[in-house]
Amino acid sequence: MPVSQNEGTPTVGFVSLGCPKATVDSERILTQLRVEGYGVAPTYAGADLVIVNTCGFIDAAVDESLEAIGEALSQNGRVIVTGCLGARADLVRGTHPEVLAVTGPHAYQAVMDAVHNHLPPRRDPFTSLLPPQGVKLTPRHYAYVKISEGCNHRCSFCIIPSLRGDLVSRPIGEVLTEAERLVAAGVRELLVVSQDTSAYGLDLRYRPDFWRGRPLKTDCENLARALGELPAWVRLHYVYPYPHVDALIPLMAEGLILPYLDMPLQHGSPAVLAAMRRPAATERVLERLARWREICPDLVVRSTFIVGFPGEAAADFERLLDFLRAAQLDRVGCFAYSPVHGAAANNLPDPVREEVKEERLARFMEVQAEISHAKLAARVGQRLTVLVDEVEDERVLARSYADAPEIDGTVIVPGAWDLDPGDFIEVEVTAAQEHDLWAEPVED
Repeated sequence: MPVSQNEGTPTVGFVSLGCPKATVDSERILTQLRVEGYGVAPTYAGADLVIVNTCGFIDAAVDESLEAIGEALSQNGRVIVTGCLGARADLVRGTHPEVLAVTGPHAYQAVMDAVHNHLPPRRDPFTSLLPPQGVKLTPRHYAYVKISEGCNHRCSFCIIPSLRGDLVSRPIGEVLTEAERLVAAGVRELLVVSQDTSAYGLDLRYRPDFWRGRPLKTDCENLARALGELPAWVRLHYVYPYPHVDALIPLMAEGLILPYLDMPLQHGSPAVLAAMRRPAATERVLERLARWREICPDLVVRSTFIVGFPGEAAADFERLLDFLRAAQLDRVGCFAYSPVHGAAANNLPDPVREEVKEERLARFMEVQAEISHAKLAARVGQRLTVLVDEVEDERVLARSYADAPEIDGTVIVPGAWDLDPGDFIEVEVTAAQEHDLWAEPVED
């Protein structure tokens, strides 16, 4: 039986890769480790073993995960692998046969079982060492709240259902209790994540649950309305443009949740969307966006797109650019299509040449850059409430309601200010560039 090198306290190192949903998985595992008395080491050398939470969504992520596993083995030697790439245990073990154990995504108990087997817990855990919000990998002032696992869609380019299964929603009372605990611990922004936030509760047939002594249907609207009762920003990610999403927009106009939607649209050509097996028609999306903006003029929409999908003809790409110009989205990410192991799209005819993909990606981003710059330039002179992320010697980095952490822009406040991360301040925008704003504090 292995003996801890850390004076009797078994200590685990942790490497977390992938999307915010994987970050939440990592936080849950780290929290359980702390509950059971394990220490968490910031270095390979200080750990008795290392857990690597992997990503396996695209080939580049697979390569990054395998490289991270190899690094952990080289620097520490005792490695447990979990996460999406863990669903391909044969690949992991074929590449790194020395790993101690391999588990799939959101397999919390299986990870803990592997840790117990290779590094038994001490018998008298100091549970008081665990903070009330659990262990978080994000800064103290914001946190991701995962409301469901899996996805019922079968998009041809995606393997998430094969890795994480069909939709499994958490009861609304459980989600709200977690959110309430996070806010009580100092969290000022709750970022709601899942594979399909707008489908929340569908698998439960929107079964009622209880929070604060009252019944609530388990659905996206009731969740958003209840989260809006908490003294924190609430930001929704991964929302599909279903008709029932219309009910969220008045909540944004009322200020209950942030007027921000992260909505992965993926393309603007009906033919390509059909090949992708995507659920939305472009004309309806444009109509819905126009209606939403009438109800909530401050609405900010972020989206992601794929160019160079198999069968994407020149006319399809031009239609995508036309859609982009018509939609006038605030924040956009774009990727050149790359095959994903196990995805149905790999078998589609007429692959697009790599040089054409890159040329289309550059053209797409050029069009969106003009839109983004014009959107940000229109904010010069506006007053905004911003959330402080970092305080440096000569500037403060903050975000407005229009900016999700790590993926959107920043509001830069020059000068030395007596502020802390998590503070809300009022600013006036003084300048804009393609991605970021500059502002000065408003002193009334």
